[in-house]
Amino acid sequence: MDLMQKLAILGESARYDVSCSTSGIDRPNQGKGVGNASVGGICHTWTEDGRCVSLLKVLLTNHCDYDCAYCANRRSNDIVRAAFQPEELADLTMAFYRRNYIEGLFLSSGVVQSPDHTTELMIRTLLLLRGRYHFNGYIHAKAIPGTGPDLIEKLGLLADRISVNMEQCTASSLQALAPQKTAQAIARPMQFIASRRQANQDELVRYRHAPAFAPAGQSTQIIVGASPERDLQILSSAQKLYRDYHLKRVYYSAYIPVNQDSRLPALSQPPPLLREHRLYQADWLLRFYHFRSDELLDHHQPDLDLELDPKCAWALRHLEYYPVELNRADYETLLRVPGIGVRSAQKIIAARRGHRLRLEELKAFNLTLRRASWFITCDGQYGAARVPPAESLRFLLADKAGMRRQSPLQLQMEDIPGVYPV
Repeated sequence: MDLMQKLAILGESARYDVSCSTSGIDRPNQGKGVGNASVGGICHTWTEDGRCVSLLKVLLTNHCDYDCAYCANRRSNDIVRAAFQPEELADLTMAFYRRNYIEGLFLSSGVVQSPDHTTELMIRTLLLLRGRYHFNGYIHAKAIPGTGPDLIEKLGLLADRISVNMEQCTASSLQALAPQKTAQAIARPMQFIASRRQANQDELVRYRHAPAFAPAGQSTQIIVGASPERDLQILSSAQKLYRDYHLKRVYYSAYIPVNQDSRLPALSQPPPLLREHRLYQADWLLRFYHFRSDELLDHHQPDLDLELDPKCAWALRHLEYYPVELNRADYETLLRVPGIGVRSAQKIIAARRGHRLRLEELKAFNLTLRRASWFITCDGQYGAARVPPAESLRFLLADKAGMRRQSPLQLQMEDIPGVYPV
């Protein structure tokens, strides 16, 4: 099997790993190597005007000793198998970079022999890129659950970002769908990465030339819809991951059936992409808008409203807090107004120090007035022309475009302009 045949097989095998994010780190070239990872972001996504900024996203091998029910590469599937040698993949990455096909590498792998053995092969690949080729571009490496701390240490010193896929947010679902994995095997490397990154921050302060450990942080992925967990459980797990392991991102991947298995749900509808989209929006609120998971959902309403973005849904359940007077509301209150984002809230706070704001000035602050106007007053004047009843307000705020956005393609919603709640 030649190199391009391997690439076709292992590139297709990697399609279900979510990797669409900016690197968030700066690794300058300084004229001594090839490539660079910049704050501007190495990502695998489509820009608004259709340009693709890409990583080489590939598996080292799709041979796997595990038999996860939802995985296309599971041991029991009769598929064409392939494997790169570390030297082959390093050469291929550099060839693609020099042709300007890619700007970085996303590397994952099936589990061969053991997590440690597989990770050693990944480390050999990255050592060739960083050492032999002096490649300074962005590298995202998937750590295998159960890998020992010594190997995680080596991997983190070579990669910009490490991720350990959680996949299921309860131990019972993990046991049912991925019996070779355990919650402990996933938690241990995540905890090590978190503590090692914290120690590395101290090292970098003390020693100017200390090596950086996973400078772009760690992330994980949760599969949505393959198990019976409700959105409340998923968001509560994400909140705990951000708090305990200081994750950079939690990715949500709508379950797409690729196997026939009695352990998996029989989907009569398209993949739950709109549910995935709402989870990304709710995750945004957890990370940047100071919401808690138990504010967005509770045991009486354990799932996100598919017709409304989570911020609008919360506002409709708490109409007693509105309208908000923009000249008096504090920053935290402004963030809870639909249509007002982090930057808009900051601009409002800054502008009103000099004078009392008036309604006609608000367009300059980049508010989404289509939503915000129903929830604000400015200098005593209501933002909208009238005060509608709650039922009408729900209809006016409904995300009809989002309801039509059901598609078999998995999109990373952070990379599509205008879909995040503000």
